[in-house]
Amino acid sequence: MPETVFTVDQSKSMHDQDVPGHNRWHPDVPVAAMVRPGQEFRVECREWTDAQLGNNDSANDVRDVDLSRCHMLSGPIGVEGAEPGDLLVVDILDLGPVPQQVGEAPGQGWGYTGVFAKVNGGGFLTDYFPDAYKAIWDFHGQQATSRHLPGIRYTGITHPGLFGTAPSAELLQRWNRREQALIDRDPDRVPPLGLPPLEDNALAGTASGETAERIAREGARTVPARENGGNHDIKNFTRGSRVFYPVFVDDAKFSGGDLHFSQGDGEITFCGAIEMGGFIDFHVDLIKGGMEKYGITTNPVFMPGNVEPRYSEFLSFVGVSVDRETDENLYLDATVAYRRACLNAVEYFKKWGFTGEQAYLLLGSAPVEGRISGIVDIPNACCTIYVPTAIFDFDVRPTGEGPVRTDRGQCAVTS
Repeated sequence: MPETVFTVDQSKSMHDQDVPGHNRWHPDVPVAAMVRPGQEFRVECREWTDAQLGNNDSANDVRDVDLSRCHMLSGPIGVEGAEPGDLLVVDILDLGPVPQQVGEAPGQGWGYTGVFAKVNGGGFLTDYFPDAYKAIWDFHGQQATSRHLPGIRYTGITHPGLFGTAPSAELLQRWNRREQALIDRDPDRVPPLGLPPLEDNALAGTASGETAERIAREGARTVPARENGGNHDIKNFTRGSRVFYPVFVDDAKFSGGDLHFSQGDGEITFCGAIEMGGFIDFHVDLIKGGMEKYGITTNPVFMPGNVEPRYSEFLSFVGVSVDRETDENLYLDATVAYRRACLNAVEYFKKWGFTGEQAYLLLGSAPVEGRISGIVDIPNACCTIYVPTAIFDFDVRPTGEGPVRTDRGQCAVTS
């Protein structure tokens, strides 16, 4: 087994670890451990909210999540010899839930999917599902089942939602400047257009004193993906993947977390994956001067792993860039088209007895495939969402007999 270079006690908050991680991007977060090019190593990760959600039948904890504490990142891991302009080559060797443990923290035999309330982050369909909901998933090897979505079992594509390198001071300033300009377009919007730096609950790794205060004051929140990688939420970013990260600071300062047992393309509920804590094994190397050599200056490039379930039959739902409620035609808007495809799928699954909230949770967590199917035929973009039929324990395909509606219970809701 590779050497563990960052250890997490899953019974404790990340704030209380012997070596804490961090939840802001900043070049001055101190290196927590060093590795060498060519080395294999293990990093343990805390669940992204610092385990604010429990294995229960209430979504009150989703409603009340304090997003100022997120994401809890392990690291930074310094790579000897890494300099600005290099490419950090990262191979994902293995990852999964906490090995051989059953306990209270996500990843210890279970995980969750959450629909965030509109007033606290929202989600892709937040105007249609503005409240908080949750589904708990039990792990059975590579498969997951949920008491909140009966009749469904699928194989997950386990992957990290978030890993990246530290930004330079100049890049951090650019992030904060451009994102604040976006927020300023509609500063009272709910949910907001972006999340500016926030000192509340900022965790700066092992930094202390004035350095920790500066990191809290300037550090970028970790919610979106950016030039350094960050919150990719790519479901095929799994075992066997190789990622080429731009290096912006000495030692690269590689950090991450937000492990997922499974996820659909788009993670549409915002907390749409099956969230968990666990471990991830890496191999790293360097390509000196690789950013200029290969023109990789603004975002990582990655080669997806070849580990995924072999689903061969799908129900595919189509959406076009027309707002159904207003009948407004939007010009080649792929976001609206994908949203409509998801809503069409939700309406279909409701005919079989699932609630809309259950169907929404399913689309966010199962290994569904989202595609831009047509973006050239004006004025309508066309997007599709492919749902594997084999994840259901009944025949979900349309037939002349019509859908068989069954009482499928309810997901966890707020009181």
